[in-house]
Amino acid sequence: MNTIAELPSGFADKVLSVQSTFRSVMNAMARPASLQRIAPMAGAPAPMMPAMAAIALTLFDHDTPLWLDTQMAESLDVPRWLKFHTGAPVVHDCSLAAFALIADGDHLPALEHFDFGSSDYPDRSTTVIVQVESLNTGHSYDLRGPGIQGVATLQATIQPADLFERLRVNEALFPRGIDTILVAGDAVIAIPRTTRLVTRGS
Repeated sequence: MNTIAELPSGFADKVLSVQSTFRSVMNAMARPASLQRIAPMAGAPAPMMPAMAAIALTLFDHDTPLWLDTQMAESLDVPRWLKFHTGAPVVHDCSLAAFALIADGDHLPALEHFDFGSSDYPDRSTTVIVQVESLNTGHSYDLRGPGIQGVATLQATIQPADLFERLRVNEALFPRGIDTILVAGDAVIAIPRTTRLVTRGS
C-alpha cells in the first residue's frame, strides 16, 4: 500500500483536462458505440485504467457515492486515491451508488442490484463503468438507438460476454435504466439506456 504522497497524481492541468475529458464522455453518450479517446491522461492506481481515472477526476465529488467491485476495493490504493482526489464516498450497497466501477466484468453483479432511478428522477440511476480488454478488436455487436444513424457496429472484447443481453432490462424500464461506459486504456465507448443490440431478423 502506498502512502498518500506515493499515490498517482491527478491531472497536471486540472481545468483543461476536466473540460477535455467531460467533452469526450458527452460525445460518447451522444454517439453510442463511437470510440472516444481520453486525453490528457491521469495517473491511475492499479487496477484502474487511465480513462477510468480521468472520468473519476472529472465526474466524481463528495456527493457522488461509488461502489467498487472486489478488485477495485481490495487494491487498497484505489479507494484512497478516489477519496483523496475526488472526496467521493465508497458505499458497500451497490443500489446506493451513483457510479459503479468494475475492473473485472466477469464479476459484474446482476444489474437488478443497481439503482434504476425513479419515474420522477430517472437521472439518479447508477452509471456502470466497466473496464474491458479491447474496444477495437474481438466480437462484433450491431447496435441501434438514439444517436446512431441506422446501425452501428462495435467490435470489442467484453466481459461479461452477455453484457448486451443483460442490458435488455432497460427496454421495459425507460425512462429509468442503467447507462454503461466501457473503458479500455485511454478509449471510451458509451452504451446509454436507449441503445439496443440488434438481433437477426429485427
